[in-house]
Amino acid sequence: MTFSFAQPTMSSAAADENARVRASIAQTTLFNTLSAEAIGDLAQRASIRRVPASGTILTQDEPGDSMFLIVSGRVKVSIFGENGREVTLSLLRNGQCFGEMSLFDGKERSANCIATEPTTLVVLHRKGLLQHISHYPATALNLLGEMAGRLRRADESITQLALCDVNERLVFRLVSLAEEEGVATPEGVLVQRRPTQQELANMIGSCRETISRAFNQLAREGLIIPRGRSLIVTDALLARTSKVAAA
Repeated sequence: MTFSFAQPTMSSAAADENARVRASIAQTTLFNTLSAEAIGDLAQRASIRRVPASGTILTQDEPGDSMFLIVSGRVKVSIFGENGREVTLSLLRNGQCFGEMSLFDGKERSANCIATEPTTLVVLHRKGLLQHISHYPATALNLLGEMAGRLRRADESITQLALCDVNERLVFRLVSLAEEEGVATPEGVLVQRRPTQQELANMIGSCRETISRAFNQLAREGLIIPRGRSLIVTDALLARTSKVAAA
């Protein structure tokens, strides 16, 4: 008499989740150039986390052992000064990542990360990611490219803080929003989710009252067109910023 034993198989739910993780990784600009084999290996090591609106994902100075990819939703990255004042470093959306610095230097988190709406994340833990990189070094090169891009953007922000007044910093921030997530229309570029004036103030190191005056002046000049919670950044403002950048 012979006996046969069925091999354990992945449950349907687990297989579906693995497929979602794999698809999410493959669609991100950080990993979409990797081979199918490398993406599959990452997916095996990853998990899904869902965070409600206003939910805390990371807290500044806490230990860090994982990085995150945004599948859906939006995440605000910010820090707080000793006086409690908030500075918004970035607003992240689908396909972007965060939390990778602590994976490499082993230090605490450098900022707070809050979901501004219901958000789904792919989580990659340090041990699994470093094991993956030992087999697929192209992933490390992609991560280095991502961090280099952030360093360049940080340099741009420092330059603007040092050399530009509040009005100029506001213009650069609005143009950046248009370039990052705007949709072209006959009137200009539509930003569907316009930050509040307090959020804009937190982004460029100012106060809400000053931003309100500068924002309203741009609107009176017809350079921006507020539409409820959305905003149109006109071609005239985009052109003016391009000239400043080229000068």
